[in-house]
Amino acid sequence: MDLVRLGTTLRDRKEPAFRFGQAKKAFTVDLVDSWEGLTTWSKTLRADMAEEMSWDELTVLETLEGKAGDAVKFLFACEDGAKIETVVMRHEDDRNTVCVSSQVGCPMKCAFCATGAMGFTRNLTAEEIFDQVIHAARWLEKHGGKVTNVVYMGMGEPMHNYDEVMRSVRLLNDGEGFSLGARHISISTCGIVAGILKLAEEPEQVNLAVSLHSAVPATRTRIMPVNEVYPIDSLMKAVATYAEKTNRKVFFEYLLLDGINDTKKEAAALVKLMIKNKRLYHANVIKYHDTHVFTPTPRDRRLQFVTWLHEGGIPATARRSFGEDIHAACGQLATEKR
Repeated sequence: MDLVRLGTTLRDRKEPAFRFGQAKKAFTVDLVDSWEGLTTWSKTLRADMAEEMSWDELTVLETLEGKAGDAVKFLFACEDGAKIETVVMRHEDDRNTVCVSSQVGCPMKCAFCATGAMGFTRNLTAEEIFDQVIHAARWLEKHGGKVTNVVYMGMGEPMHNYDEVMRSVRLLNDGEGFSLGARHISISTCGIVAGILKLAEEPEQVNLAVSLHSAVPATRTRIMPVNEVYPIDSLMKAVATYAEKTNRKVFFEYLLLDGINDTKKEAAALVKLMIKNKRLYHANVIKYHDTHVFTPTPRDRRLQFVTWLHEGGIPATARRSFGEDIHAACGQLATEKR
């Protein structure tokens, strides 16, 4: 729902101010899924508003549940027909993380990512981003859960849609609405320096994740063209500034590609890059999910890579995968039904 438009429309109709609060609560707290469900309003007002504007910004085209029961993927259609995907990761400790998309497609062309192969269509609005979480929350409510975390790690580069991403963060964080704590929200970037520096100045205490995937410049450029625009040195200066200003942890995402970035030399380069601020830097080592471009590093060597980081004094975790069987895992999102 476009809450700004809702407020304007109600004012233009000279409706009492409390009507806005009723609708906002129904949408963001009670998770009502249509105008018809807004029973605190008269049938006439509901019908009039249904003609004025949509309740939801997105329509669910498909819902896929992983066989292990730990992941759900939604295929959505926007009002202009553009399609995006969103994933819910269900953890054993009852946490539920929603992985949202910030763009239709992605312009960054990372070699290992299926979304990059789609090309870029447009940015999503804050309402379209927020609506992904609302749909996920409705699904979780029906299955005995609730949203505990949101990560901007789906389709798109969030820092290239900075203003709308931050508006959506504020919608999520609104204490009179969805009320998700900022510390439960993480924004990922492939290394857009200007965005990292802007985020460092924001009052919201969101988490920063950096898709690094190699600390060796030649390797990173091979798999991530953004490294030619924002080289590792300038990226790490921005990250250091962010860490200094916020005193918050920075998570480095590292997808292991067999024979590309999984060697001891690559691990040593990563240690060297992170060691100066190991108190606030943490490496998340991720399994590559085959998109027919590279080969995944075998499990024993993934664990060895994490061991090398630990031996070098770097906090690191071999991150668990969710939803590989429904193409919901890291690097797999691509709307094949475009």
